[in-house]
Amino acid sequence: GVEMVRALTVFGRDDAPHGHAEVALENVELDESALVLGEGRGFEIAQARLGPGRIHHCMRAVGMAARCYDLMLERSLTRRTFGKLLWEHGMAQLAIAESKSDLECARLLTLNCAADIDERGARGARDSIASIKVTVPELTGRVADRAVQVFGGAGVSDDFPLARILAGLRTLRIADGPDDVHRRTVAAVEAKKAVKRLGLTFERSRL
Repeated sequence: GVEMVRALTVFGRDDAPHGHAEVALENVELDESALVLGEGRGFEIAQARLGPGRIHHCMRAVGMAARCYDLMLERSLTRRTFGKLLWEHGMAQLAIAESKSDLECARLLTLNCAADIDERGARGARDSIASIKVTVPELTGRVADRAVQVFGGAGVSDDFPLARILAGLRTLRIADGPDDVHRRTVAAVEAKKAVKRLGLTFERSRL
């Protein structure tokens, strides 16, 4: 049968009840009525769902990073150290400026990918989807990391959502396939376009 062996932690945190678990399948058999699309087509179904799902991941990542940015800005304008507002220290200004740029880049990349999916469909836009799945978690993760740094010890506590957001964004670089797999997808699509443009011939397996 199906056994839920244990709930798993993520970055040392309890990820239940909506997170991940170790599941054991022992002599599990299903009849034909359980087939959704057809025998041997499970991966096809999964990929059809994962494409749009990845842009949802990125949309949430942008939202989480925006929350970190707002908190970082508020903290820098209200917290004092060494007799000055954090804002008056150069490190806080640098963190805010760089985070604003990273956040806007992530937002625009996600919007561009959404437009690409509308125009070409999830399969046609797989290079755009793969690209944002790598880039957006990296950009938004940097925003969250800077926010933690500006908050200091409070940033890694549960008094603020920053530590949980940072862990979630880092986990996102593994969820739905690690960054390296998506980079390979982007590179393969670009190589195929170049081969066609240049009139070259390659064995399919080499691309």
